[in-house]
Amino acid sequence: MIGFSAPAHADTLPEAQRPPVEAAFRAWLGSAVRPAALKAGVSPQTFEAATRNIALDWSLPDLAPPGAPPARAQRQPEFSDPARYVAEGNFAALVKEGRAELAKWKTAFDQVEQRFGVPREIVAAIWARESRFGRAAIPYSAVRALATEAFMGARKEQFFPELVAALKILEGDHVSLAAMKSSWAGAMGQPQFLPSKYLENAVDMDGDGRRDIWASVPDSLGSIANYLRKHGWVPGRAWGVEVELPPEVACTLEGPDQGLTVAQWTAAGVAPKPGGVLPKEAGRKLFLLNPAGRSGPAFLVSENFYVLKEYNESDLYALFVGHLADRFRAGRPIAGSWTAPKGFDRTDVAAMQRRLEAQGHDVGTADGLVGFRTRVAIGRWQAGKGQAPTCYPDAGLVKTVGR
Repeated sequence: MIGFSAPAHADTLPEAQRPPVEAAFRAWLGSAVRPAALKAGVSPQTFEAATRNIALDWSLPDLAPPGAPPARAQRQPEFSDPARYVAEGNFAALVKEGRAELAKWKTAFDQVEQRFGVPREIVAAIWARESRFGRAAIPYSAVRALATEAFMGARKEQFFPELVAALKILEGDHVSLAAMKSSWAGAMGQPQFLPSKYLENAVDMDGDGRRDIWASVPDSLGSIANYLRKHGWVPGRAWGVEVELPPEVACTLEGPDQGLTVAQWTAAGVAPKPGGVLPKEAGRKLFLLNPAGRSGPAFLVSENFYVLKEYNESDLYALFVGHLADRFRAGRPIAGSWTAPKGFDRTDVAAMQRRLEAQGHDVGTADGLVGFRTRVAIGRWQAGKGQAPTCYPDAGLVKTVGR
């Protein structure tokens, strides 16, 4: 192991201390990555061409060189304050741009919709969220970024197979090393696919023999739609609708494992907000979504909402995409107000989750994120204490729940 007196993390490591780390990196490429790549079908020629001139990217987050304390993983913005993430101001420019893109690429959207059965507005909304319709800067070399994170990142075990997958793309997909651009975390091209997701889901929609999610809009749109269809998208089914949730309907009913039929929700007094409609099939199940508990709007969602979560495991991401798609069709803004409490951080939430787990509540993972299982667990704990469930913490509640 290589030891360093200071500083601990890679972004502040003096350049004079970096050469031994680079040497260890080169050795690791040969001893660990090369055998794994060749076993996966990557030729020696492709491996050598991809790694011959590669060096660590010291600008990336989540890094700690060998011998330094482990780096802390970056926190995804998808799990921040619900009100800020789905604020009305986030939609205005995207709606205008998206309608223009839907018109500009009408033929491509027609073909994608016909082939995969996924609404063009949903595909366009993901395209918007991931890369601003292909206009966002995607500056990193995917292979270099993935190799750096796999060697000294906070999540090495997740990045290593993605590095091998990226090398497989170079082997067989007519993509050059220079063209394979990604985010710092290896999410590639306009749909922001990790390499493994590219291999499974990317398609050639423009017929040029390549699956080019970097420069081809048709390939990017088709790949997004193919991903959703392969993960269970049901054609002809809306993602969800905003509803009025009566006080007597418990917020603890939230989640994909607690669906009720349209008839049952209607009998309980749940009704769509003005402009919205519930499915006509009274026997169909819908699921409650309360991203901020009682302190925010409520939605009834279909299984297609959870397909959107397969693209990005976040309630707020899926809600953003679904709502933006509605807005492309002249849908109305979210009607309910967002008053989600503040004054706590992820450390507070994680401690609360561990207390709830100790009492037998299912919080999903004690990761400091207020996901639907944590919201339900909070509500059930409150009900058990004789309190009116809010299903969301505030600065005081986060300290008392589970005690």
